[in-house]
Amino acid sequence: MIPFLVQTLKSRWFAVAVHAGLSFRLFLAAATFGGKAPALRDSVPLSTPALSHVPVSKLEHPFAQGIWPRVLPDTNRTSLFFTKHFIPPTVPTPPPPTTRKIEITYLGFYQTEGSARQVTVKLANDYVVQPIGAHITTNWFAGPATIQSLTLTNLAGQTNLLPLNVKQEIEVPIP
Repeated sequence: MIPFLVQTLKSRWFAVAVHAGLSFRLFLAAATFGGKAPALRDSVPLSTPALSHVPVSKLEHPFAQGIWPRVLPDTNRTSLFFTKHFIPPTVPTPPPPTTRKIEITYLGFYQTEGSARQVTVKLANDYVVQPIGAHITTNWFAGPATIQSLTLTNLAGQTNLLPLNVKQEIEVPIP
């Protein structure tokens, strides 16, 4: 560096001048802190607003639904970009069930003088009292009843033995 410049930067009067200049700028900045905002007023436009040069009414036609071709072809057609490899084979729907299971509980029997035995059975939430040989449900008939068990039979010759106060499930055809 030039010796004169180095001597000027190291001198005391240069440091005092820089300090005075910075202090004066600080004073000017602090003096304008209490200033007020400029007066704002509504301006009157000197000219008419610019007209739109874009024909907006014509923009509706390019975006209509029916004028563009379909982007994706139907997936059932043969195509280089689609395969049927990932489509699961169609599984035939199973036929609707013809029977349903219901809970049945044998609750006992009673017999009055001169009448047949009456068996008491709980079907799901309903109580049924029928004589022996009568329909208990759609295709089940009450068979021999004892203190410990009731035998149910159907037209196909199947039998079910219902112990006293034990829930069992039987299959009943759906009407």
